[in-house]
Amino acid sequence: MKRLMRRRSEAQAAGEVAAAAAVAMPMADPDPTAAAFFDVDNTMMRGASIYHFARGLASRGLFTTKDLVKFAVGQVIFRVRGDENPEHIAEARETALAFVAGSKVEDIVRLGEEIYDEAMADRIWAGTRALAQGHLDAGQRVWLVTATPVELARVIAQRLGLTGALGTVSETVDGVYTGRLVGDLLHGPAKAEAVRALARREGLDLTRCSAYSDSANDLPLLSLVGHPTAINPDSELREHARENKWEIRDFRTGRKATMIGVPIAAGAGAVAGGVAAAIALRRHYRST
Repeated sequence: MKRLMRRRSEAQAAGEVAAAAAVAMPMADPDPTAAAFFDVDNTMMRGASIYHFARGLASRGLFTTKDLVKFAVGQVIFRVRGDENPEHIAEARETALAFVAGSKVEDIVRLGEEIYDEAMADRIWAGTRALAQGHLDAGQRVWLVTATPVELARVIAQRLGLTGALGTVSETVDGVYTGRLVGDLLHGPAKAEAVRALARREGLDLTRCSAYSDSANDLPLLSLVGHPTAINPDSELREHARENKWEIRDFRTGRKATMIGVPIAAGAGAVAGGVAAAIALRRHYRST
């Protein structure tokens, strides 16, 4: 019980921090009380955004192949089991910090813009992008909500012409990352807390709001709004959506992902990393 209460407190703190860091883009003729919230990985984009960012860093000599494989394994484990195991959450937190510690914020933003244009833009699901545009056309604000570092999440939101992004917030001093998080990873219940805090700040009516995700990890977020939709759902979310008569959209034409969290590979190097991640994950489960 104490652990559960602590996790709820941490989630609330992470959500409030993410909401406080959110900056909205101006829009004409807004619908002031409605908004849409989109998860990023496998919902708005094929694969994991932070993994594609890591590959971009590797191609620039800023990240080794060994680091990339290790990172991929960590992302898969966190995606599949991280919401249940505090040790996995701690590992994911350390991985996130390793990306930015000692780096200038402006450099990370610049690299994020370059890598998005090179490696992420063509991975956006056209169907999900159309859903987001529909909300914008209706005058509603559209926010990304993701465990990805908020700076990268903002780049994605800006490139897509969305309102803004809620993401994991890292501490900075004089424009340099310290290697510590402000709050915690924006994952699971923390996403719902972030949206709840943003709704208070922006005067949103959550019963009029929409949310989109592929993962059962985001059930707290999807259950918070009046119009939840499962996008490319994992098996648990698909079952929950059917039971609760939520809308389901699947844009994975001709492909059924056996493990939704594994990044979609492109190129021999990425394929090797994906295979290594799967092997390592299987070994991990056998040893536990």
